[in-house]
Amino acid sequence: MLENKKTAPKAASETDVYAIHGADPEVLAYAMAKYSRSSLTMKESLAEISSQRAEQFLNTFYFQYGHRSIADLAHIPFAIERLSLLAAIALVDEQRWDGQERSTRYQNFRTSGWFTPNLGDCTPAFTAAVQAMFAGYDRIGADMLEALKATIPQPESMKDEAYVRTLKARAFDVARYLLPLATNTSLGQIVNARTLETQVSRLLTSEFAEIRGIGEKLRVAASEPAWNVQHDEARVICQEIGSVDTECGDRVNSILLRPVKTAPTLVKYAAASDYLSGSRGELSVAVAELMAGQSIAPSPVVDLLDDDEPLEVELATSLLYPHCHFSYRQLRSQVAALSAVRIAELIELGTKHRGRHDELLRSFSAGQVFRFDILMDIGGFRDMHRHRRCVQLLQGFTDVHGYEEPECPGQPSLAEAGLESAYQTVMDAAFASYRQLRDCGEPEAAESAQYCLPLGTRCRAMFKMDFAEALYISELRSGVAGHFSYRRVAWEMYKAVEQRHPALAKLFRIDDVNEPVDLLKR
Repeated sequence: MLENKKTAPKAASETDVYAIHGADPEVLAYAMAKYSRSSLTMKESLAEISSQRAEQFLNTFYFQYGHRSIADLAHIPFAIERLSLLAAIALVDEQRWDGQERSTRYQNFRTSGWFTPNLGDCTPAFTAAVQAMFAGYDRIGADMLEALKATIPQPESMKDEAYVRTLKARAFDVARYLLPLATNTSLGQIVNARTLETQVSRLLTSEFAEIRGIGEKLRVAASEPAWNVQHDEARVICQEIGSVDTECGDRVNSILLRPVKTAPTLVKYAAASDYLSGSRGELSVAVAELMAGQSIAPSPVVDLLDDDEPLEVELATSLLYPHCHFSYRQLRSQVAALSAVRIAELIELGTKHRGRHDELLRSFSAGQVFRFDILMDIGGFRDMHRHRRCVQLLQGFTDVHGYEEPECPGQPSLAEAGLESAYQTVMDAAFASYRQLRDCGEPEAAESAQYCLPLGTRCRAMFKMDFAEALYISELRSGVAGHFSYRRVAWEMYKAVEQRHPALAKLFRIDDVNEPVDLLKR
């Protein structure tokens, strides 16, 4: 009875649910897309589909008819290894992105090496600057670890290995401020083909040669045979079968060891974006003209902006914001003083170069009630950057905002550890090297000097979101196990919401970041 019940076909009215494994990403996307055009089941569709038929289908419906949602169905894992921190920030700057990067808390980046941009005769100066920052990273990390050991006794119940590992992570939290943006990292991502296409196009449009090269490598990796994690085991199986039955071994070999190209059709037209490059050029000129002669006004770490400005003013300000270093509030005051005609002209600059299939610039994502203009260190920003349920507008990295000094309640300060002078010396030297490289006259130096900036450098970014995301980020990032940099930002976000909407403050499950934390608690 049980055997018959297992093998009996399902009733026509019974819901059938099954996971799928082994189909090529583009073939699977084709099979899922067929639900709208065929009554076949997924198993039936996959049984009749070949990679050639999938390519023909995608060429017709994806490229000719513009059904881009089909590419959402093809998910592809990538490993991107030995790229700079600067390039990694650019690579993950996608709202539809899933992945993980090496942690500056749990890994020593001293052995990672670094990327050297094309600086011509200025290269030796760049190398010396990076080496000095790594030397500072080593010293601050080692000496802070000793200061932590001297301050925080080891519980009897805690093993030596766990005690040292936990305190070393806290020491890395301080030392990471000295890592230059040139530092190599590695990351993995799993993205759908549509995100990959826009990511590749955006990277190919970058002003940085390294980032353009990564964009091309991603496009090639999606078009060429992927690495098969089971290749060696499958090859042994094929050889064993072939020694007994050659014909059968050849058939198994053609199945298990066949080359799989993950998304050759869906990314074959990915190219640098005229829309992005054209808009960037014109908006950069426009904001330079608008803010000419003005100095950057002081601003708080977190500025929750008013929610009653006209949409046209927000759009124009948001379009200009990524192309300058002014706060949103200072920039908006200038935009709001313009005539309605001029504001409309600025907005039109954001669509002037838009092609038929181009998505609007991210700056057009407007109308959110909670908009936080945040000024924080680059290292902490990298953690905040992971939040995808909000719109983020990033400004370029520069020395004009200065740098942060690591400070965590309950943890020895740089001064208490006798490291304040050493830290400031390294940071000041890094900024001096940045300015020297920026002004050295080499063609790529003006942009590439950013590789010389350490993670302790302050950067500015706009975060637009709804109430649920504001609560989520505040709660998550204020947790006692988090890095003290973004804990402070999360706390200031909460306090800003509390001041504007006091009745809603009780909904936040928040940790006061001003209270000393148990540094052995992770």
